[in-house]
Amino acid sequence: MNARSLVAEFLGTFFLCFAGIAAIVSTAAPINSGAGLVGIALAHGLALSIAVNAFGGISGAHFNPAVTLGFLSTGRISVPAAGAYIVTQLIAASVAAFACYLIFPVEAIDATKLGIPLPASWATARVVLLAEFIMTFLLMTAIFGTAVDDRGRAVKIGGFGIGLTVAFDILAGGAVTGASMNPARSFGPALVYGYWDWHWAYWIAPPAGAIVAALVYEHLLLEKK
Repeated sequence: MNARSLVAEFLGTFFLCFAGIAAIVSTAAPINSGAGLVGIALAHGLALSIAVNAFGGISGAHFNPAVTLGFLSTGRISVPAAGAYIVTQLIAASVAAFACYLIFPVEAIDATKLGIPLPASWATARVVLLAEFIMTFLLMTAIFGTAVDDRGRAVKIGGFGIGLTVAFDILAGGAVTGASMNPARSFGPALVYGYWDWHWAYWIAPPAGAIVAALVYEHLLLEKK
């Protein structure tokens, strides 16, 4: 870990969170972008794809505390570096949320609670935890398969495979849980807007899904040299 890797983590997390929050807030009045869930999924997926390709060679392109904890569970990052990455990711998400707070009209911000990923009114805690676990499990599996495993890296889709996984996760679960998959993505707008309902769930299920996926891929699928 060095200063460059932390700057890369900050910028990549900002890419993802600014694009995602802005896309959600833009769907509300008086903006009414009409993007809907498809547009929100594309904003997150495209931003993450570009960020992974731009900064992956510098920091490893985690941009997500759950991903960092997944790599920590397999010994692919040290404890001090993981702590620095997570703090940087949370700061970047908060700066992105604050930028959106300054840019967009208050009516749209209030209507969407600044784009905080939140569950549907009918979703129970079991539903939220299970859905977020599965979506983050799929994301971490895609990260290992395209960016860690040499067999997947040879295909050279890297960031686009990871971004597309986020996009299809949002299409599948965005209407259920908000499809956070990322404690930083939930933390930034919650801090700026001051709304913490359900926040605990997004610090439990995504890290759990990422850790299980990392351990499964590391010990069952990855070829050992």
